[in-house]
Amino acid sequence: NAEYMGEVFGNKKKMFSNQYDTDVTTWAPQGKLHQVEFAMEAIKQGSAVVGCASQTHAVLATRMKTQSDLAEHLQKLFKIDDHIGVGIAGLVADGRVLCKFMTNQCTNHRFVYESGIPVSRLVQTVADKSQKCTQFSSSRPYGVGMLVIGYDKTGSHLYQTCPSGALYEYHAMSIGARSQSAKTYLEKRFEEFATADLDTLIKHALYALRETSGTTDLTHQN
Repeated sequence: NAEYMGEVFGNKKKMFSNQYDTDVTTWAPQGKLHQVEFAMEAIKQGSAVVGCASQTHAVLATRMKTQSDLAEHLQKLFKIDDHIGVGIAGLVADGRVLCKFMTNQCTNHRFVYESGIPVSRLVQTVADKSQKCTQFSSSRPYGVGMLVIGYDKTGSHLYQTCPSGALYEYHAMSIGARSQSAKTYLEKRFEEFATADLDTLIKHALYALRETSGTTDLTHQN
């Protein structure tokens, strides 16, 4: 009887937890939006992206992942404007949609003001777009995380955006599968990045990316 009651209570607990993940607008008692949590998990399943920024430069590095030997690698890095680039981890299709949106924002700003859009303004705009998807049950969060690098009048920048609409600025950051290993490397060396030149930044980004590869070596093919 005790075993049976334990199974019943376990099933009830599971049933009640499922009540809070049917749409993105339902809060769980723990203060979480489960659909947003699931979108964050999608980012962790994507191949890693590493970003580093100095006072004068910012770089991104990622693995060239393929579905099979017969397929081309998935595009993970996107040029948004002459002074802005993006690396994505998670659902590539969602990332492609957001990158197209960002490109349109840059084009509109350049047409109106005849200058490149400030990096912080663009990142805030795309973060607001992601946040809107957490307010309506008819939509779902974007299952992609982005590292956005750029250079404007205030210097070089590296931002991270999340499916929740949150955004953060970093000296160095990694997202995607096994990203914690890359973060450990970056945390030990990020103080050197402020005055680093471009070649040094690229070297550190590749070293950090190597930490995420496990037993697989980094080559020109991946």
